[in-house]
Amino acid sequence: MREPAPATVAQLAEFDEVIDVRSESEFAADHVSGASSCPVLSDEERARVGTIHRQRSPFEARKIGSALVAANISRHLAGRFLDRPREWRPLVYCWRGGQRSGAVAHVLAEIGWHTGRLAGGYRAYRRAVIDDLERLPGAFTWRVFCGLTGTGKSLLLRALAAAGAQVLDLESLAAHRGSVLGALPGERQPPQKLFESRLWRQLSRFDPARPVHVEAESRRIGALGLPGRLVDAMRAAGCVRIEAPVALRVALLRREYPHLTEEPAALAAGLDALVPLHGRERVNHWQALAAAGEWDELTRELLERHYDPAYSRAINRHYPALSSAPKLQLEKIDEEAFAAVARECLAGAPR
Repeated sequence: MREPAPATVAQLAEFDEVIDVRSESEFAADHVSGASSCPVLSDEERARVGTIHRQRSPFEARKIGSALVAANISRHLAGRFLDRPREWRPLVYCWRGGQRSGAVAHVLAEIGWHTGRLAGGYRAYRRAVIDDLERLPGAFTWRVFCGLTGTGKSLLLRALAAAGAQVLDLESLAAHRGSVLGALPGERQPPQKLFESRLWRQLSRFDPARPVHVEAESRRIGALGLPGRLVDAMRAAGCVRIEAPVALRVALLRREYPHLTEEPAALAAGLDALVPLHGRERVNHWQALAAAGEWDELTRELLERHYDPAYSRAINRHYPALSSAPKLQLEKIDEEAFAAVARECLAGAPR
């Protein structure tokens, strides 16, 4: 019968499915991007086996643990893996490439599937992610889009991606729009390590011979930090400035942030974070505008008094190429307008 073959992180793409056999909490904290979660010991089961190991004996713990592992492998075979064809090529990993992945890989190989086992397990994968996030940002030519809040930078990135450009959408990967009111409704940000895994996967797919388009960001997006090498590469890159009149920006923000107007109480609570910067009196005024449904006036005031000055200070300090950057003028906010700006950008002749 076949034996599981050792595989490296560089060989991940050679397999049809990557299977993470660690517990649910280990998987939630971080995992190989695209991996399936098939734990051979749940969090509760691991705790139970650990207690037996401490209080009774390692031998008793191995007996109970092996029974639980066998039952879970059987459950996965009868469920998730039952319809896999003969040609299926799975890759299995656990924390360090030890007993958990070994047990699953052995059974899958005995069945007859061409099975791989990630050498070093998740720890080897994590080391590769850290190393590559140091190396990969310097391998690309970056094109950084700068523009005041509401100029549609994220929408332009989507239009560029639809047009076939290489795009790194950091806010999408981070599940946050990068401002004090940037949390996405009903969606939590991923853990830091999982965010870095998502970023690593995206960077690993890019062609260094083609430019990568990205929105200018600070070192943090919400609660998540960007890798230092990526920040440095972006700040040293060429820039494109996106401009739009205030009225258009207000309309775009009203459209893109409907949850803020639908939940004025939550918005008012979020505005409290601005008290140290603008004082209680001004924040009370903004909260009163929200309570009265004066959304256009509130949005305009937030732009002119908070977002625009803060963004301008930061962007001019961190992106020295901005002073000589070409400009793209946004005149409408419909889908075709962004598609046209994307075509103009890719043509290399921005207004």
